Amino acid sequence: MTEFTAAVYQNEFLPAGGTDVHAIVNLSCTGAGQAGAGGGAAGEIIAVDTSGSMGSANMELAKRAAVAAVENIHDGTWFAVVAGNHRAFLAYPRNPGAVGMVQMTPQTRFEAINAIATFRAQGGTAIGSWLNLTRALFDSVPNLPQRHAIILTDGENHNETPAQLDEAINACLGSFQADCRGVGTDWKVSEVRRISQALLGTVDIIPRPEDMPRVFAELVQQSMSRGVADAALRVWTPQGAQVLFCRQVLPQVEDLTGRASQVNPLTVDYPTGSWSDESRDYHVAVRLAARELGQEQLAARVQIVVGEQTMAQGLVKARWSDDDSLTARIDPAVAHYTGQTELADAIQQGLAAKAAGRTDEATTRLGRAVQLAAATGNEEATSRLRKVVDIDDPETGTVRLKASVDKADEMALDTASTKTTRIRG
Repeated sequence: MTEFTAAVYQNEFLPAGGTDVHAIVNLSCTGAGQAGAGGGAAGEIIAVDTSGSMGSANMELAKRAAVAAVENIHDGTWFAVVAGNHRAFLAYPRNPGAVGMVQMTPQTRFEAINAIATFRAQGGTAIGSWLNLTRALFDSVPNLPQRHAIILTDGENHNETPAQLDEAINACLGSFQADCRGVGTDWKVSEVRRISQALLGTVDIIPRPEDMPRVFAELVQQSMSRGVADAALRVWTPQGAQVLFCRQVLPQVEDLTGRASQVNPLTVDYPTGSWSDESRDYHVAVRLAARELGQEQLAARVQIVVGEQTMAQGLVKARWSDDDSLTARIDPAVAHYTGQTELADAIQQGLAAKAAGRTDEATTRLGRAVQLAAATGNEEATSRLRKVVDIDDPETGTVRLKASVDKADEMALDTASTKTTRIRG
């Protein structure tokens, strides 16, 4: 049986005239089961770059990766395989009729693997067309509650304008989740990150093409472990209050603020996608009207909702006090994740400045990233930063840009910039 728990970490004390309340809400899920276990079906689509830049060697490895993905999809799951270059092609099922997907059986698995064997590297790259076909395929299966896609590319989106890609991304919002992977170093991290963030997924680099089969198998295994099809973070605030922002801050930073949907005048839902047995942290900031010293108020009620069933809730509180020892404290969890969010921004802005030749700015921002990584105990970020800068003093953020940097290391730092660590202790 699926169970959620909620815990709130905050300093609820505000000084005279104080208005802003910050809280970290930890949500944990157990007993999620597997995809489709909630009584509805699940869907999985594998979209593989078959453009000419893949070449014969990478194309063969991408085929093996697609096969590994298909082999890990559970029987009964609706699925399809898309081949993408400057157009999107439904590689399997062939001649599907009104419903563009089929359910996984030993026979359809065999047929899909045979279809993957026909992939050839040719043509350009138009990722928006791949997204549009993926959305249409999912939409062809009525009442499919859980929808996940893997999208692989090896190059930039040369055969579409940025506006065309944005239009495709926007059309897919809320339709499915997507984990995006780039193989090699000729793709653009910011471009693929736009897709993954909009579709509540992840982005990462596969620097060694021979790792593609393992990565695809792991992604499908993760997808199949998500037994909660779709959940929303529901935030109630009192009359006159304002939600300043709502962010997922663990396991990665995702700003959900602009994704709010109104439930009623005081309540909004933020999408969280599907869940496995896992724990996530959310940073919620609320602005209230200041009250008299000694008064207290419920600042927010944060719930995790599946369908219309409330699974767990946490309460965010506010109390006004003239005791400086209470009001001056910053909750450790709030401080930690504020630093982690700033860390992600510092890495991305530093790398962008480096790419543009703004050396001083890049050094300053990446130095700040080193300082934040050390302060928050993010050892993975520190390790990746060391491949881009020489660190003289992590506490002060004193660094020097390396004269020569492997492009794959730089891209790995960029893709991992939004990954966060839980507060130490």
